[in-house]
Amino acid sequence: MDSEYDVIVVGGGAAGENAADRAVKGGLTAAIVEKSLLGGACSYWACEPSKALLRPGTALHAARRVPGSREAVTGQLDVPAVLAHRDEASSHWDDSGQAQWAEGVGIKVIRGTARLTGARRLWVTDDDGNHFTLTARHAVVLATGSLPVIPKVPGLHNVRVWTTPDATSTQEVPESLAVIGAGVAGAELAQAFARLGSKVTMLARGSFLSAFPEDARNLVAEGLRADGVEILEGVSPEFAERTDDGAVRLTLPGDRTLKAERLLVAAGRRPALDGLGLPAFGIEPHLLRIDESGRVQGLSWLYAVGDCSGGAKLTHQGKYQARITGDAIVARSRDELDADVEPWSRWARTADVLAVPHVVFTDPEIASVGLTEEDAWEAGIRVRAVELPISVAGAWQHAEDYEGWAQFLVDEDARTLIGACFAGPDVAELLHAATIAIVGEVPLERLWHATPSFPTVSEIWLRFLEAYGL
Repeated sequence: MDSEYDVIVVGGGAAGENAADRAVKGGLTAAIVEKSLLGGACSYWACEPSKALLRPGTALHAARRVPGSREAVTGQLDVPAVLAHRDEASSHWDDSGQAQWAEGVGIKVIRGTARLTGARRLWVTDDDGNHFTLTARHAVVLATGSLPVIPKVPGLHNVRVWTTPDATSTQEVPESLAVIGAGVAGAELAQAFARLGSKVTMLARGSFLSAFPEDARNLVAEGLRADGVEILEGVSPEFAERTDDGAVRLTLPGDRTLKAERLLVAAGRRPALDGLGLPAFGIEPHLLRIDESGRVQGLSWLYAVGDCSGGAKLTHQGKYQARITGDAIVARSRDELDADVEPWSRWARTADVLAVPHVVFTDPEIASVGLTEEDAWEAGIRVRAVELPISVAGAWQHAEDYEGWAQFLVDEDARTLIGACFAGPDVAELLHAATIAIVGEVPLERLWHATPSFPTVSEIWLRFLEAYGL
């Protein structure tokens, strides 16, 4: 095995693969050290399988919302078929296709774990128990992802719990499911299992989907409740225990108890940076700081991308970061890039701050990008919010009972869009137009000439500009 590469990436998820690929495309050699499946959580235990569990129920409900197709739908979801569809989406937890891709583009894949032992130097233990040193000529990239946060509930350590990977890879649908956590993962999986036949109860320490505007999250909450999901806000379990029949019993405030066959913990995630040897370099894993090119501050050769680098834990954003970081490493290897980078350049992760697209793939969906109204005011931006229902002809054609909501945030001085949020069925398809408008800093006067097709849900863009006063 070669012991030296231009770039060594620790972690072979989507972000790690993209960082290595950009380095190779730039003429450098690259290796990935990965202890699990190449392709990472998104491919096998998160994005792909969770959407495969959600989509059949969404498609069924969409057919029931339109006269004509409604009368043709007579059955319920075929649970074995849904699970088989999920297995296919997860490549049956076989990463041979990803490994073939990596080898085909010239990336060396090393199965094992790695720990930093010096500048650009790693101590590696492979799957056969062999130990060896790898050295990077230019850069080491951390792309180790994130781990679930397990809340400190007395008794929880004695209870068998599901985390997201368990829920997305299960071959059974429990009769009842309790969910601790009411963020994106919790909401998506709660609805998926409710539509597959589980009796679901969600426990939100604060508000349901608290990161999103109230009007948007209320629409989603109504959708989940219509599927039979009970949402308890402002409730945290006080004790957890296993019952004699193998179920889980949670003690809630007010001496209330909740019993469920399975317990899903979806209470957030933290960067997976333990065991990498970072403290030896004066870096505390929970205080990782990076510059706009992804370089860890204080070390010229160490970079971080994806979930482990902080910020939004989203696959598309991790891949965005990785492309930028890979290009920055290539540029620095050629002495073409100074220490500092310009915002919005090909070596700057500017969108991490100003244009991160989020989608909650429930039914209805939430799709948002850019700053929130609170973020804008805190940044000193004179912002105007335009809020309106999504009541256009295209929405009625989409679903007879379509209900949606939109918010557009305008920088009043620059007269450009700086944020947008949509809630309703299939609104994810509206999001990229908003992302382009924000990243491109398109003046509203120019946006006025971007005519939406009729009848489409995108006509909400015209209604926004009219409500703004153009």
